[in-house]
Amino acid sequence: MKIRTWGFFSGQAFSSMRRNSWMTIASIGTVAVTMIVLGVFLLLAANLTHWAGSIESQVEISIYLQDEITREQVDELAQKFTQLEQVAVVKYVSKEEALLKMRDWYGENADFLAGLELDNPLRNGFKLTTHRPDQVLDLAPTLRTYDGVAEVQYGQGMVEQLFAVTGVLRVVALALMIGLAAAATFIIANTIRITVFARRREINIMKYVGATDWFIRWPFVIEGMTLGLIGSLVAAGLIAWSYQASFAKLVISVPVIPLVNPWPFLLGIVGWLVLIGTTLGVVGSTVSLRRFLRV
Repeated sequence: MKIRTWGFFSGQAFSSMRRNSWMTIASIGTVAVTMIVLGVFLLLAANLTHWAGSIESQVEISIYLQDEITREQVDELAQKFTQLEQVAVVKYVSKEEALLKMRDWYGENADFLAGLELDNPLRNGFKLTTHRPDQVLDLAPTLRTYDGVAEVQYGQGMVEQLFAVTGVLRVVALALMIGLAAAATFIIANTIRITVFARRREINIMKYVGATDWFIRWPFVIEGMTLGLIGSLVAAGLIAWSYQASFAKLVISVPVIPLVNPWPFLLGIVGWLVLIGTTLGVVGSTVSLRRFLRV
């Protein structure tokens, strides 16, 4: 297709948008609102998944050693743990270090720990972190069979419930994104269908004078793409600005909740919103014309 023909189609599309300015504004507003709602749910879903991953990443295995174990056996165990394919990090924790951590944990209320330096009841041990949090469940029973290991703890029961909850959160987040994308498609398609219906007389006249279906369709496709692009850009700008402003405040006021850093995270969100909005504009205009054109 010649560049001059594309210029003609584009001119027709923008001319139609100027003639139907109120409908154009309404369409852009609808796309923007829909994309804002979708963007908010994308942000919530991404942060929900990030929060679930952050919680899972804190799952680790605590291995407590027998009191009579020798230093050579400790080194041998450390080497065996390091060679396990599921294990990412192996850290030895002496009972003296464990006592210091307990003091730090209790802070001003650590008076009851006074005097334990002389008769430390804690045990030497290891902290293991796996490559994937769910590997803890299969690895822990194996670690109990090693010579010199007295006890293995990983939060039995609670960890299984944690994985179940985070799994549900991820499914809910995915369902919300799919539902919002479907709703956005429906709303945009119906908005453009109203525009096409208002211009059905113009379409019929073009058909009577011999215009092909694609000759009629292209200006509407370009118009739908433009409406989707402008609306999604407006929504993406508002979403990016709002998230960055909210992130700066929430990090200070609610530091215990892990949030996804704005950049480059927002670039992906903006890109997806613009792509989805533009695509839905094209799809909506194409679907809306099916009633008036031979397919």
